[in-house]
Amino acid sequence: MIVLLLLAIVLLGTAVVLVTRGLISHRLRTIDTLGQIGRYGFAGTPDLEPPSGFRGVVDSLASGLGLLLTDRLKLMSEDRLQKQLAAAGMYQSTPGEVIGYGLILALGLPALWIWLAVFTGVSAAGTVLVTIVLALLGWFAPGFVIQRRAESRLHRIDRSMPELIDLLVVMVEAGLSLPASLQLAGERMKGPLGDELRIALQEQRMGLGPIQALENMVGRCPTPAVEAFARAMAQGQVLGVSVGQILRSLAVEMRKRRRAAAEQQAQKAPIKMLFPLVLMIFPALFVVILGPALVSILQALKGA
Repeated sequence: MIVLLLLAIVLLGTAVVLVTRGLISHRLRTIDTLGQIGRYGFAGTPDLEPPSGFRGVVDSLASGLGLLLTDRLKLMSEDRLQKQLAAAGMYQSTPGEVIGYGLILALGLPALWIWLAVFTGVSAAGTVLVTIVLALLGWFAPGFVIQRRAESRLHRIDRSMPELIDLLVVMVEAGLSLPASLQLAGERMKGPLGDELRIALQEQRMGLGPIQALENMVGRCPTPAVEAFARAMAQGQVLGVSVGQILRSLAVEMRKRRRAAAEQQAQKAPIKMLFPLVLMIFPALFVVILGPALVSILQALKGA
């Protein structure tokens, strides 16, 4: 009875929050948009539309709960989540939404489990244990997903950087200036690196200098390749060195770094293969090789 009462309270609170969020959604959307402009310099990539329907309602609820937790209760810092969202390319999401989704999952998953446990007759100890585990998983799941997406996106940017530099070398040596080369490369390149390059160019059109735009790009994508590219571009513009020669040397250096990383991964392969060999392949081999011998030994012992 107490469990059902708690579940009814949770559902009632969710309904109240949804109704309140619907009444003030326009004002909160304006606050989120202004916050995005202040953090990133733009309101999102132009090819993305804000979610609508059920997804929009859930995002609105998560954003409202996140604003409550960060502004009033001060449970989490937004700086780390903001950097992770920028690295993951989720520019239309806010740290408040991530925290709100964590709270929704931390409450929703245990509530669903308690409802199932009541009707299936699970023991009280098992119910409490699984409830705690689901609450922890629900709270940390959004941050973990964003972190994994950010790591994957940064890896793709790091791998695409030599191709960008080769393209810039060809265009600069063909007679184009560096800003024109960056503009053309941003229009032609696909993937996360092209997105970041277009963001940097958009920031320059909004009034930032090239060096500051590249520094912001490094802040969004803190990878060795992006840092080396921004540092080389800054040195070329400050010192007046030939940009084509700098880019060519940088491309060679990045390919050497990529080859060194591949060799490092290749050296780790034997150690990673050891566990599947010991746990899966060796037991099967022992059964095939020693099985007939053990059967023959047992039959000989019985005959004796």
